Amino acid sequence: MGLGRVGIVGGGPAGLMAAEAAAGQGAEVVVFEAMPTVGRKLLMAGKSGLNITRSEEFSVFLSRFGAARDRLAPALGALDGPKLREWCAGLGVETFVGSSGRVFPTAMKASPLLRAWLGRLARQGVDIRVRHRWVGWQDGALAFETPEGRRAERFDAVVLALGGASWPRLGSDAAWMPRLLARGVEVAPFRPANCGFELGWSPVFIERFAGQPVKAVAASSDAGSLPGEFVVTRWGIEGSLVYAHAAALRDRLAAGDEAVLRLDLAPGRSPERLARDLGRQPPKASLANRLRKGAGLDAVKAGLVREAVPDAGRHNAEALAALIKALPLAVLRPRPIAEAISSAGGVRWDAVDADFMLRGLPGTFLAGEMLDWEAPTGGYLLTACLATGRAAGLAAARHAPRSLAAP
Repeated sequence: MGLGRVGIVGGGPAGLMAAEAAAGQGAEVVVFEAMPTVGRKLLMAGKSGLNITRSEEFSVFLSRFGAARDRLAPALGALDGPKLREWCAGLGVETFVGSSGRVFPTAMKASPLLRAWLGRLARQGVDIRVRHRWVGWQDGALAFETPEGRRAERFDAVVLALGGASWPRLGSDAAWMPRLLARGVEVAPFRPANCGFELGWSPVFIERFAGQPVKAVAASSDAGSLPGEFVVTRWGIEGSLVYAHAAALRDRLAAGDEAVLRLDLAPGRSPERLARDLGRQPPKASLANRLRKGAGLDAVKAGLVREAVPDAGRHNAEALAALIKALPLAVLRPRPIAEAISSAGGVRWDAVDADFMLRGLPGTFLAGEMLDWEAPTGGYLLTACLATGRAAGLAAARHAPRSLAAP
């Protein structure tokens, strides 16, 4: 007797990896995807260079997952950065480690990897059915809305990999939440993660600097101090440096506290050196010239100083130097979750066992962003989706024979 049928609901990275893992154990696997094609979020992530994983010590890598790190550790340990690079190589996709430790395909794009991956799944006999939107259960079977009408499919084990609540136009719309809540599954509300933040820019600042990058800075919050860059937008700020602080800023706002991102606009200079250099500027020089000649700030950085502290021009050299080293940007609110790169929240950890199986729904496993975890950008998100997908797929394949043998 074979391993039985495993149904995978969701054709993103977590679902496809669950399908590969289950099929590799001999199970008959069917993947259901609501969209016309699979892997849409993966392709979107690869538009600017597919950051697959990170090359760093595992303990450091694991620490990026915060409160969920202990629950994710076994899955991540089984498919960490080096193992994920081996997996890519097995697909014929060469990878390289960038200067920041990020791992990319040599071709940078996601499409070659996805094509090779789908080819492997086809050779494994995985059946992928698109335009099949899961709408719940029907007499114990999975129910789907399809172009041909409503259909039900029965499986010996199921992996739900339906994503979180970010980028709903790519398929992650969290429509699954009420179905699981109705079954008694506890779900933490979704919140934006790796998102931009709104600020009350003046019309003059927006007109001059919207769309401008702010490079070679450091930013501090409850998340610590990190170097990087970000972009000024019409509504506020976004970019990798902002995303690194997003959870800390978001949680402060949720607690009703002020959320301030402090910028070091000249991380290569000490306050004392800045004060000396600024003190050499002519007293009648404009603030823009003082900042440009004395501190080396470009126009957008000088604009940020004026915008954050309108009376900065009246500061003496020491006070202005202190401002440049810790410019306060008070954020008002995160951007909508539909714009976020990822989401926090999801099925609470108490609702699943060590194999990611729902305790109240034996034979139903979860993977990816449906689970309550978050991580910064930089390869962590994709690695965890793939790793939990693999773990859930293997567990589903192990469960299927027991289901077949059950009376």
